[in-house]
Amino acid sequence: MAEKISWRRGITAISPITIFLTFYLAVSLIIGDFYKMPIAVALLAASAWAVAMMKGMPLSKRVEVFSRDAGSSNVMYMVWIFILAGAFASLAKATGSVEATVNLALQWLPAEMLVPGLFLAACFISLSIGTSVGTVVALTPLAVQLATSESESVAFFVAVVIGGAFFGDNLSFISDTTIAATRTQECKMNDKFKANLWIALPAAVASLILYAVLGNHVPNVEMLGDTNSWLILPYLTIIVTALAGVNVTVVLTIGIIVSLILGLSLGTDLITMFGQMGEGIDSVGNLVIITLLAAGMLGLIKEAGGIKYILQILTHRINGIRGGQCAIALLVSIVNLCTANNTVAIITVGSLSRDISRRYGIDPRKSASLLDSCSCIVQSIIPYGAQTLLATSLAGISPVAPWPYLYYPWMLAAMVALSIIFRFPRFRSQTA
Repeated sequence: MAEKISWRRGITAISPITIFLTFYLAVSLIIGDFYKMPIAVALLAASAWAVAMMKGMPLSKRVEVFSRDAGSSNVMYMVWIFILAGAFASLAKATGSVEATVNLALQWLPAEMLVPGLFLAACFISLSIGTSVGTVVALTPLAVQLATSESESVAFFVAVVIGGAFFGDNLSFISDTTIAATRTQECKMNDKFKANLWIALPAAVASLILYAVLGNHVPNVEMLGDTNSWLILPYLTIIVTALAGVNVTVVLTIGIIVSLILGLSLGTDLITMFGQMGEGIDSVGNLVIITLLAAGMLGLIKEAGGIKYILQILTHRINGIRGGQCAIALLVSIVNLCTANNTVAIITVGSLSRDISRRYGIDPRKSASLLDSCSCIVQSIIPYGAQTLLATSLAGISPVAPWPYLYYPWMLAAMVALSIIFRFPRFRSQTA
């Protein structure tokens, strides 16, 4: 029988999350400015508390646990992506690739179609490549350039990219969240896709209509001047290689190489371009620090029994099919909140969700859909999620700046709630 975690121990274990939210969100709300409270400082305070609250082990062991999770392979992989993305974004901007690509978009799309067009592009690319991170890397610099000089407009365009990126992350056959959800729930990918489409597609259509309406208020964006059409090659390469299923680190490396070759052909010396890459890498330094602090803090929460306590509380009282579905949705959402990784969250609660599904007659296609959808919802709205951190870092805005404009995640949350209340979609083989 699994160890039962006491109320006192459980609350203490998850208290670093409270400390973080207090320092970052509460302080920012009090002063009325999310730019003045650095997220790294809030995470540092929460991490220090996480180390201090751990009982029953020496300080050196606590630091070892923190460092182990901060330096895990998953985190280091994200750091590699951040570094390569920073280098590519800076180099592409310096060589004029961003301006050239934006000009191409302006030639083909009227101003009122820029916002829905950007959302559709993010949906298509993410659905094709199965990664929200790759979509954010490809489209955020373009979104920032399309936006006006006002910071609020930049946050709006970035939110459009983030929303579209998670549409594909949620549905794509090659997404790691789809693979994790279908494997843990023991159902086929195409069956999960069909079930998920009932939830994700209406949310995407509603968001697209809203963006189309809001797009009518976007001011006309003038051409950025005469640009060389060949300058779109780096971004074209990024999109084509990503759509071909190439690993995102390889995609970014190829994009950097193409940008370097293009820059040399236009007369830019190699040392100058290396300097531009260095500036891009420096620009993601804060992002790397935030990622390491968050991963280490969340590792201590897990070590202290915080995740187990959450699972214990949420599975204590479940009643009926709707109750079981609500439990699955809340389980993966809260664990995602504590891990800041939707794939890890799905894997963590996968077996327990399968047990709940079997006990209450929930079709595995529905449970897989709930796991994937709810984890993507939380991952897209938390300010310390990798995708939001990367997008806002590339845009030079606060991690919470896109919040008011993240329409798709909230539309998806509404559809998840409706699917539980009205129990759709219906399956022939098993009632869900």
